[in-house]
Parts: sequence; structure tokens; C-alpha cells
Amino acid sequence: MAAPRPQQPLIPQASLLTSEEGCISTSGDRKYYRRGNAFIKRCLRPREFLPGPHGLHIPRLRKESLKNEADTLRFIRRHTEIPVPLLFCDFEDDDAYYLITQFVEGVSMADLPDHQKGVVIAELEGHLAKLKTLKSNRMGGPTGLVIPPYRVLSETERDDWSQLRPSHQAEYVFCHNDCSQHNIIVNPQTLKIAAIVDWEYAGFYPEYFEFPFYRRKGPSVALGDEEDDTYTLLSVLNSQLMWEGQPGQQYGV
Repeated sequence: MAAPRPQQPLIPQASLLTSEEGCISTSGDRKYYRRGNAFIKRCLRPREFLPGPHGLHIPRLRKESLKNEADTLRFIRRHTEIPVPLLFCDFEDDDAYYLITQFVEGVSMADLPDHQKGVVIAELEGHLAKLKTLKSNRMGGPTGLVIPPYRVLSETERDDWSQLRPSHQAEYVFCHNDCSQHNIIVNPQTLKIAAIVDWEYAGFYPEYFEFPFYRRKGPSVALGDEEDDTYTLLSVLNSQLMWEGQPGQQYGV
């Protein structure tokens, strides 16, 4: 598995936390470890929060997003043959959530020469088409956790999306929601996808939530002249919010 590339940039002071045996990197949100054939990702504990450009950086949905990723890995392996890391276990300890998976050998798709990426994209789009056959009448992850895409979370202070109105039909399809080249691990000899990783934002959503970020290098946000769909997606989520026990009554933004 390629070295993690979190949405939050690595913070210089993070190097002070990279002292535990097996720890390979630290971001403003996570610590990452390699132990044998296991890859370990955990959220930072409050005492480990790091300074950011506007004061102490407090990670958003730090435990819930890892729980959603664990739920998703179980769900994908149960219902598809899409290559994802084998989940060994997930648990909470000392105010940190741990996700322990198989370490998948390979390189990031982003590190391949451009002339090889077409083969990978063709296979990837087949897997994404399979995801679209998985449907639900409720938005959110397999067990009901709603972790909006990173680009949406960045534009709202709301973390609680638990009260989303269900649809009358199974219109929502399963989306990865962070499908960048860095999250596609490839066998460099065969160019076969070894694993699709980082499912923290995954769940059932309208099909257009799955923007094809994998078609160019970079994070899962609009770049340059690309159309920015962030506020469209945020509007969709806000339109489905309701007061508990009062369907149709929306929260304020």
C-alpha cells in the first residue's frame, strides 16, 4: 500500500508524534502504522491534537469516519468482488478509534506514468459501475453513519447528519466519495488494481456524488477550471434534514 495521502496536509509538528514503533506518518487527523502484513490507521487523541493555521486543529468526525470505513470494508467484501483490503478488526481504545487492515502491496495509481493509467481507469470504472448496483432508500454508510464527502464537510460546520429523510424508493447508489488516484493501489507489473482504499466518506448517495477525481492527479476537490459541485451536494443534504419525529421540518444551515 502506498504511503497515506490524507486530505489534511502533514503538519510539521506531526513529526514529534511519529515515535511509536511501526508509525510511518502522522497527519493533523490520523496516525498510520505498518506492522508486518498489517496496516493500522487510528485517529488522534485530544491530547495529540496539533496546531494549525488558525489555532489547535480539531479533527472532524475523527472516530465516526473510521467506523464508517470499517463498516464499508465489511459491506463491500460481503456484497461484491471489488478489491479492498481485508479488515482484521476495528475498535476504540483510550479515546482513539483503530482500523487494522491487510497491508496491500503495490503503488499508487498517481505514481504510474500517464500512458499506463488508461488501463487502470477502465478497470476502476467497472468497479464503480458495480457499486452503483448497490442501492438504498437512505443516504449514509452501511450502518447508517453519514460522513459527507470531504469537499462538503469543508464548507459546513455541521457534523450531525443523522436525521436525513428516507426516500420512498431505493434511489441512492453506493459511492466511494474520495476516489482519487492516490486511493487506487495498483500492481505495477500487471497494472491490475490490488485494492481501492480510504472508504471513510463512502455510503449511499445520489449517483452524481461520485465525481471522477481519479481522472487526474490531486485531491478529491475541484481544481482549476473544474466545475465545483460542493454547494450542490451540500444543498441536497440540507434539503433532506428533518427534526426528529417531525418529517419535513428542516434544520437551518
